[in-house]
Amino acid sequence: MAELSRGVRLGVDVGQVRVGVARSDPHGILATPLVTLARDLTAAPDAVPTDMAELVRLAAEYEAVEIVVGLPVNLAGKHGPAATNVSAYAARLADVMGPVPVTLTDERMSTVVASRRLAERGVRGKRQRAVVDQAAAVEILQSWLDAQRRRTQ
Repeated sequence: MAELSRGVRLGVDVGQVRVGVARSDPHGILATPLVTLARDLTAAPDAVPTDMAELVRLAAEYEAVEIVVGLPVNLAGKHGPAATNVSAYAARLADVMGPVPVTLTDERMSTVVASRRLAERGVRGKRQRAVVDQAAAVEILQSWLDAQRRRTQ
């Protein structure tokens, strides 16, 4: 198996209202929270939504080699309305991201796990809502990185 190529990856948790973003180190070992963006649902069809424009800027700033977007598959492994929405977002993001590939990965339970971990650390209520999207993006990216490492060992 080929080794995971070196470079920063951005993990993205797409919600109805917010987009959580995490980044990896260049070696692909650890995902850390980066930022939460507001979803831009008012952009004209031919315009790039501000959240996607910011993702493009972040990808350039961190010299990202890949964008990993969490696909909310339900527990039965089926694609519901949320997965359809995220798939459309990822396809649009791939259009504006240029040469940086956008990869979808199963993110079952990432927000639940992130919320639980934050609560265990005493982060609750409004403070939790402010960072749960970033924490979910960390869960998505870390799971993906770990799976890539397992595949290449």
